[in-house]
Amino acid sequence: MTSDQSRRAFLKRSAALGLAGSAMPFVTSLAAIGEAAAAVTSDYKALVCVFLYGGNDYANTLPPYDQASHALYQAARSNIALDRAALAATVLNPATALAGGRQYALAPTLSPLLPLFNAGKMAVALNVGTLVQPTTKAQYSANSVPLPPKLFSHNDQQSYWQASSPEGATSGWGGRIGDLFQSGNGSATLTCINATGNTVFLTGKTAIQYAVGTGGPIALLNNASTLFGSSTGASTLRTLIAASQTNIFQDEHAKISKRALDTYAQVNTALASAPAANFPLFPTPNSLADQLKIVARLISVSSQLGARRQVFFVSLGGWDMHDALVANHPTQTALLANAMRAFYDTTVAMGVADKVTTFTASDFGRTLQSNDDGSDHGWGSMHFVMGDAVRGQRFYGTPPAIGNGTPDDVGQGRLLPTIAVDQYAATLANWFGVSATDMRTVLPNIGNYNASTWNLGFV
Repeated sequence: MTSDQSRRAFLKRSAALGLAGSAMPFVTSLAAIGEAAAAVTSDYKALVCVFLYGGNDYANTLPPYDQASHALYQAARSNIALDRAALAATVLNPATALAGGRQYALAPTLSPLLPLFNAGKMAVALNVGTLVQPTTKAQYSANSVPLPPKLFSHNDQQSYWQASSPEGATSGWGGRIGDLFQSGNGSATLTCINATGNTVFLTGKTAIQYAVGTGGPIALLNNASTLFGSSTGASTLRTLIAASQTNIFQDEHAKISKRALDTYAQVNTALASAPAANFPLFPTPNSLADQLKIVARLISVSSQLGARRQVFFVSLGGWDMHDALVANHPTQTALLANAMRAFYDTTVAMGVADKVTTFTASDFGRTLQSNDDGSDHGWGSMHFVMGDAVRGQRFYGTPPAIGNGTPDDVGQGRLLPTIAVDQYAATLANWFGVSATDMRTVLPNIGNYNASTWNLGFV
C-alpha cells in the first residue's frame, strides 16, 4: 500500500472513531459510490428512522378488525390476540376503503397516533420486509430465487434492513443518501446524525455518522471547558490533541481530533439557543422520546448549522417477545406512540412538519401463530410513515391473507413480504431528493424491481 493509500485508509478509520465516538465499519474504496454527483438543494428536509430492535409483533400492532379477519387472527393467536371490542376505539378509517371489506385497527396503546392517520398525516405500509427481488411463495419454497441471507436472524436482518447486506456491511442506505447531500450542508459532518449509538444505517461510502446524546453532542474531552476544574488545563489539552505532527498518521489523527472538537463547539453553541426547556411536549420517562427530543432540537437550529439535508436515527429496544407479549407489548407500543406523537406535534410547533418525514423499521415481523404467550421471529411487518408531506389516511400495499398455509405465509403466519425494504426506502429517498439515476447507488437491489414500483406514493 502506498503512503497516500495508507493515509486515506487511516483518515476514514480515524474519522469514524473521532466523530462518532466509537469504531464503525469503513470502506476501503471510494469507487464503490459510483462517483455520483452531489445533489444540490436550497430547502430543508429531514428523514428520521425509528428502529424497533428485536422484531416488532405486527399482528398486535395493527390487528385486523373486520369480523371475518379478526376471527382468523384470534384463532391463530389463541391467548395473545387483542379482543375485538377493545379495538373499536382505534379502528382506522382510510380515505379509500380496503377491498373485500378488510379493516385494521391500531393497538389500543397506539391511540395517540390515530388522529394523525385520520388527519392524513400518517400512512401505513402493509407487509414490508427484506427481499433481494420480488419473490413468490412457490419461489421461496423451491429456493429458486436469491433470498436475504440468514432469514429470521436478528443481527443479519437488522443489517439487511439498514444496509441491503447482512451483518458486516460497511454502509447503509441512510448513509448512502447522506453521501449525495453532505457537500450541500454547511458541515458535512452534520448530515447523518445518530441519537442512539453506532449503526450501519447512517454509515455512507464517504459520509460518517455523528453521534449525539440525548442532552446534546458528545464531548471528545470529558469536560469541554475545564480539566479537573482548570480551564487552562482543558485549553492546553485541546491544543496538544489538535497540534500538527510530522508523522502523517499522527497529523491526520490531529486533524480529525480538531474537527471533532470544532464540531462539538459548533453544535453545542447552536443548541444553547434552543434549550431543552423549549421543547415541553415530550413525555418522560421515555428513552425514545428523549432521542426524538434532541433530534427536534437539532432540526430547530439546522439553519444555524448550515444544514439543508439531514438523516437521523433513533431506536427503541425490547421488541423480542417470545413470551409475556400480552404484558409487555402494550408498554412498548405506548412508548412508541407517545414519543412519535410528541415529535410530530413539536415539528408542527416549529413550522417544519412538512419538511420532516418519520418512519418506522424493525428487524422483522413475528409469527401470527402464538407460542403460548409470545410470538417467534418472522419476516414481513407493518410500518408507519408520519409527517405533513405524507399522503396519509391510506394503506399502501396489499393486506396479507390471515392464517397458516396462506399464499402470504411461509410458516406459522410468517409473512412473505410484498413490499421490499428497497421500495420503501426508495420512496423516502425520492421525496428527499435522490434522483432516479442515483437510486441504484443508494439501493443496490432496486434494479431488481420494475422502475414503476420504486415510488410507492406514500410521500
